[in-house]
Amino acid sequence: MELNRDYESAAIYKWRKKRKKAFVLFICIVGICFLVTRMVRVEDKTTVKVHNMHTEQNEKAIRYVASNMIKEDPKIAITFDDGPSPAWTPQLLDGLKERNVKATFFLIGENAKNNPELVKREAEEGHLIGNHTYHHLDMSSISSMDAFKKETQDVENLFEQITGTPITKFYRPPQGKYNIENLKMAQELGYHTFFWSLAYVDWYQDKQPTKDEAFGKLLKRIHPGAIVLLHSTSSTNAQILDELLTKWEEMGYTIKPLTELAGAAT
Repeated sequence: MELNRDYESAAIYKWRKKRKKAFVLFICIVGICFLVTRMVRVEDKTTVKVHNMHTEQNEKAIRYVASNMIKEDPKIAITFDDGPSPAWTPQLLDGLKERNVKATFFLIGENAKNNPELVKREAEEGHLIGNHTYHHLDMSSISSMDAFKKETQDVENLFEQITGTPITKFYRPPQGKYNIENLKMAQELGYHTFFWSLAYVDWYQDKQPTKDEAFGKLLKRIHPGAIVLLHSTSSTNAQILDELLTKWEEMGYTIKPLTELAGAAT
């Protein structure tokens, strides 16, 4: 009987010891869970605070940009290529003069030679005159500086001969075709090269777009800072110009010279 009692006491002692360890382990687990929960809550509060701070800063930035956009109307510039055209350039000039809008005319040397009075009128009425090369070649196929210089310098010389003033050093590659070497050549000759951000198919003489087709492109695609390319050889452009300018102005756009829009030196 004594042996059984001692064995039973030992078993009870071991069970109590295990229960005590289990209880301590349970307390530790609960404590760890509590600490982790507190840390997550602190992190969440910090995250929310940072998020709110960034949200507030973003809202301030948006309000600042919006307020400045409201203060100043979006600007666009109008450019005309391939002229002058005796058929349509006079009508374009009449419309621009009536509204006191200044455009940029990128002249082809051959056309300028055949229409010196129109070149003179463009300059006298305050429009910028840019260089569209003498023969309207694919300039990306020209690899020598001598050939490139002749195509541009012949236009310079002709313009100065007609107007008595130097041409604005703005260059636009015919059809927008170029290579990197061309751009370097233009820069070496003192030119700023200008492409465009809005144009439409208006250059086919025997397949001119309708008024609705023109407006469908030119009104839907206009955007702040646009450099618009129109061809001065287009009958459609001559016919719609006045209404087109009106619609752009009604949309909130202000038409500025290319120099002001691009911030480039003449």
